[in-house]
Parts: sequence; C-alpha cells; structure tokens
Amino acid sequence: MKKSILSLMAAAMVAFVTLSFTQGSGSKTVDTAKSKVVWKGYKVTGSHTGTINIQSGSLEFKEDKLVGGNFVIDMTSITCTDLEGEYKGKLEGHLKSDDFFAVQSYKTANLVFTKVKSTGKNSYMVTGDMTIKGNTNPVTFEMSIYGNKATANLKIDRSKFDVQYGSTSFFEGLKDKAIYDEFDLVSDLEF
Repeated sequence: MKKSILSLMAAAMVAFVTLSFTQGSGSKTVDTAKSKVVWKGYKVTGSHTGTINIQSGSLEFKEDKLVGGNFVIDMTSITCTDLEGEYKGKLEGHLKSDDFFAVQSYKTANLVFTKVKSTGKNSYMVTGDMTIKGNTNPVTFEMSIYGNKATANLKIDRSKFDVQYGSTSFFEGLKDKAIYDEFDLVSDLEF
C-alpha cells in the first residue's frame, strides 16, 4: 500500500513538473501587468535607464516550441528611473518629444517575429520587424523561455528609426554631448 501511494505521488510530481515547463501549441497572451521592459541609453558622459509598458503581446507555440510572436509597446509610457524631480520630468519630456520618439504622432511601437530558430532546450534566436516612428527594420535577439516566463535582451540602433537627436550618425562635432545610437531593451515577460 505504501509503495502504491509513493508511486502515485512520484507520478503526480513528474506530471506537475512536466506540465509546468511545457507550452503546448497555440497563442499565449502576455500578462502586461506582470511583464516588464527596461531600457538603457548611453551617452559619452554616462547612461540613463527607465521603463516602458507593453500595451499588448503574445507568443505563438507549436508542439512546445516557440514559432512566433508580436508586441505593441506604449511609447507614451516612457519613464526614467535613474533621475528624480525636475530632471526626471525634463528627460521624460525630451524622450517623448520630436527630438526622440515623437509620441504625439507615434503612440506605439511594434515588434513582429518573422523567424524563430531553436538554439537549445529553452533558447531561441529570434528575428523580427521592429517599427518605431513609422520606420520598420529587422532586429535579431536571443529569447529564453522557462514555464510561463520569457526573457529577451534587444540592442536597438535608433539611427535606423530616424531618432536623430545627439547622434554622431547625423551630426558632427558633438563631442561630450553625443548620445550613442544603440540602446538596450531588457524584457521580462509572463504569460
């Protein structure tokens, strides 16, 4: 009797662990309240960090493998987390202005996966079309998925999306006022 109960408990644990780490097939909606995207921008004299909200998103699975996805980012939600008070407000306003992301005209940015290649048990190399300020360009990044969570780190070249302010790709002689073209997006997703 004890062996039967222990065997049943062991089978239940194996089933629970297996189900916890499998996705099945179909679309999984990203929980925007529990997911987080952190940005980090770099300049000659330092860097700034902040967050930006996901408006909507989903990941597509086929037989437990990631095969697609799409995301809409709320550009009006850009915040700075490394400054306070007046300077925080000024930077957030500047990032939302036409100098950077022109959020009055372009309230959202989009990412649509175009190619997903498995690189390991829970890891993928993803290529997608990113649209910022009405400009669409391909981006490639790694994504890891464990259970109902995913992480991805993207490096975005803002010069490809017509975000010109302080860019040495568009202006000469900026010296210590230069802002590097590449910025990071670190995504922690739950679905």
